[in-house]
Amino acid sequence: QVQLVESGGGLVQPGGSLRLSCAASGFTLDYYAIGWFRQAPGKEREGVLCISSTGSSTYYAESVNGRFTSSRDNAQNTVYLQMNSLKPEDTAVYYCARREGSYCLRAVRGYNYWGQGTQVTVSS
Repeated sequence: QVQLVESGGGLVQPGGSLRLSCAASGFTLDYYAIGWFRQAPGKEREGVLCISSTGSSTYYAESVNGRFTSSRDNAQNTVYLQMNSLKPEDTAVYYCARREGSYCLRAVRGYNYWGQGTQVTVSS
């Protein structure tokens, strides 16, 4: 069955970096867009960015543009989220998700399969 597993979260100081991984199984990653989302305590889940099947990224959270990038290794069935210059406001549970299609959508409801999430905490 389709499964997504995030890893790489943790505690980091402001200005630091983390790389999250989203390991996919049960399907061939090549044909699908993968979205990255985050949810902070007391807030709604929001789109961060999405990487299409061709590797192009679309940013949904303006605050991460220029700091976060996503890449994909289809041979390893893994998508990555590189997060640099982290800020306390980036603290959240981060999720990867797959939709039924090769292009990106912003809406949470546009994605069918979700990982369990990984906690990212930015604090000194």
